[in-house]
Amino acid sequence: MSKIDLLLDGPVDVAEAADELMRQLMSRPWGHVSPSIYETGRLVTLAPWLVGHEERVNYLIETQRPDGAWGALDGYALVPTLSATEALLSTYVRGDAGADPAVVREAAVRGLGFLSRRLTEVTALTLPDTPAIEIIVPALVALINTHLENLPELGIARLPLPAGLNERPLTLIRQRLASGTALPEKLLHALEVAGDAAAGAPAVSPTPIGTIGASPAATAAWLGGEARPEPGHHALRHLEAVAQRYGGPVPVGLPITVFERGWVLSWLGRAGIEFEAPPEMLADLRSAIGPSGTPAGVGLPPDADTTSVALYALALFGMPQEPECLWAFQTPTHFCTWPGEDGQSASVNAHVLDAFGQYVRVRPAAAGRYGPVMQRLSAWLCERQRPDGSWEDRWHASPYYATVSCALALWEFGGPAAQEAVRRAVAWALRTQHADGSWGWWTGTAEETAYAMQLLLMAGREEEAVVDAAARGYAYLRSAADLAEGPPLWHDKDLYLPFAIVRAAVLAALHLAQTDPRIMKKLHHCMIIKT
Repeated sequence: MSKIDLLLDGPVDVAEAADELMRQLMSRPWGHVSPSIYETGRLVTLAPWLVGHEERVNYLIETQRPDGAWGALDGYALVPTLSATEALLSTYVRGDAGADPAVVREAAVRGLGFLSRRLTEVTALTLPDTPAIEIIVPALVALINTHLENLPELGIARLPLPAGLNERPLTLIRQRLASGTALPEKLLHALEVAGDAAAGAPAVSPTPIGTIGASPAATAAWLGGEARPEPGHHALRHLEAVAQRYGGPVPVGLPITVFERGWVLSWLGRAGIEFEAPPEMLADLRSAIGPSGTPAGVGLPPDADTTSVALYALALFGMPQEPECLWAFQTPTHFCTWPGEDGQSASVNAHVLDAFGQYVRVRPAAAGRYGPVMQRLSAWLCERQRPDGSWEDRWHASPYYATVSCALALWEFGGPAAQEAVRRAVAWALRTQHADGSWGWWTGTAEETAYAMQLLLMAGREEEAVVDAAARGYAYLRSAADLAEGPPLWHDKDLYLPFAIVRAAVLAALHLAQTDPRIMKKLHHCMIIKT
């Protein structure tokens, strides 16, 4: 079926699709994200006793790339390849039942070949800015090198560490755990790097739902050992629930309740889609925000990003809440994701601007308090725009996400001084559209196309070229087989795909296009000519 045939089927019922998405969110309160190569590999090593072990081993073997690596392109392959290779070496050494030793060994050796080449080519400065990469890479390299020492028949030399990385931070973490000293809460998400020191660490406790750090790998590391933990332990029950939901492989982070709901509501609400947001969802979102903000999900520390998006969504849906908890994340120059953050995030600061701006919009009397910081945030974001008009960010692999986040915040709340930056972002989006109507960093995707279309149709409406570009983008989205699928692009310990959030972004783009008479007229004209 051609794109024109699909368009002739009529517009998408976006409101009904949004209502269905709300029902799905309420029925899956922990969230819905793609399985993770990294996290699944850690469970293969740490929890061979956990239900779904054979399925996890098979998943790793089936998802290996022809070049021996796992994961996405560029530096994003390193962490998942280290994890999968080490997991398969552990499987081979243990002689796990149900795993063909020859197949497991071959896959591991191919992974080692990729790593032997790749680790000499990258440095700490060229690796992607994904969470905990500076401790994950040394931990996995050390584990693999131990395997290689015990498997001389493989004839493979020890793996090197990338220049600029070392084991000192890892050693400090293990020493703190051994001494009974608590770790910073954000490190619990990667507790598995501590190895034996994580098992039963007295300074670490599962949450009431059984997770540690919203991470299956961290939870398995705390349970510890190759023997099955005591039946009925709530951390074991949590792991079993996650593994059974995904059929063996596991996601890198779960639950993500507040994160998922905040972003979905924000995408849909900002685009003006008319749908019913469940009152209990809004009430839960509001109750999740405490004096120090809100985490993305149980087991994680509060962060400025989730807090800002939740506050913005609440204000959009008529439940504005004073955003004063965001002051806890303020630095002299910008807002950090969490106190003590290494680096900085443009999208986080854009979302803080959204939260303050939308609150002032519905509570004009608050302008005196939040107006000055909104001006500073706007200037900070403009200073970080790249020469080509885009932004990049530490929480997403694609500049389209960072650019739509920053440009829309500046368009709505940045004032006159920020509008030139918005125009440059629109021009960048227009220049970078692919021939098939899509947008994308590595290849065209529905997710990135949705971001570009939102930018064009909200902040670039007066540009004449917008109509043609958005019409072509709309046709691409209508022809996509599954609008919630696509490559993982979101940053965690490895890349992941939050299905509901991406679906909401696509619905927002479809709605903006379908309610723009210029675009519908353009498409109708094209259909008359081609039919």
